[in-house]
Amino acid sequence: MGSTGTVLRELRGAQKSAKGVSLYSRYVNRPAGRVLAAGAYRAGLTPNHVTLISALFTYGAVAAVALVEPSWTLAVLVYAALAAGFAFDSADGQLARLTGRGGPDGEWLDHVVDCGKLLLVHTAVLISFYRFGELPSEAWLLLPLGFQLAAVVTFCAGLLREHLGKAAASAQGPSWAATQAAPVSRVRAVALLPADYGVFCLVFLLLGAPGAFRAGYAVLAVVHTLFLAAFLAKWFRELKALRAG
Repeated sequence: MGSTGTVLRELRGAQKSAKGVSLYSRYVNRPAGRVLAAGAYRAGLTPNHVTLISALFTYGAVAAVALVEPSWTLAVLVYAALAAGFAFDSADGQLARLTGRGGPDGEWLDHVVDCGKLLLVHTAVLISFYRFGELPSEAWLLLPLGFQLAAVVTFCAGLLREHLGKAAASAQGPSWAATQAAPVSRVRAVALLPADYGVFCLVFLLLGAPGAFRAGYAVLAVVHTLFLAAFLAKWFRELKALRAG
């Protein structure tokens, strides 16, 4: 094994494209994941081990939201665990590219953990609202369900867009590849910030103030729903263009 510095340099050269990535993921989560991937490599861990570590942090935080009465201490602990889980989620793919040990099993496991995360985090908020929240109206209990729907549909539709696009690439050839190699847009990276999971995690820092948390969570739910509508329209046009091509 090389030194940590050498491993980090190799990881920097094995990054995925920054196209379609928000500033948070590009400048915060991916660099954090790179450090964690280097540590995992030095420790002899596999990408699947790192995925499971990500799940432990994330699902532990989700369980705490559902089971523990909100407080400022809980807010900090939950945010730290969610952020760590997200960074490890980036690290598993980076480690896989570094070691060449990635495969369908690892990609499947990563997606299963991600899907479970999106389902459970909003379920946990719903449980917390029901158990601990002095809600202005019971209608607030519908909010996590709507947010969950938007998050899961965005995740699944994005995966389908990626895989169907790759399947069509064999017929489209260079024309499809050229669209994937388009220049990275800084404006788009900023615009995508509200839809980034890492930015979503920040709202849990407000758990100590239930009213502020509800307001922040509601704003993000609306924003994610609007992004879902925009993404679905965009992805549908892109896949239709591939068929036409």
